[in-house]
Amino acid sequence: MVIQSNMSSKAIIEIWGTTIDVFKKFNVPIAGDPLKTLVDDDKLPEILKELNQTIGSSSVTCTEGG
Repeated sequence: MVIQSNMSSKAIIEIWGTTIDVFKKFNVPIAGDPLKTLVDDDKLPEILKELNQTIGSSSVTCTEGG
């Protein structure tokens, strides 16, 4: 995964504009705070999965630690 819980919704949208629809769908505020502070713990994995699917990223496209 490229998008992670320590990233802010604002920074994610600046880099990957298409993700704004996911944030709207889940009613996530566009802010400079990390996602893990903006989103309930039970919804965070689902949101991260959808964000990464939106940008075409998965564990297959990324290597551990880099």
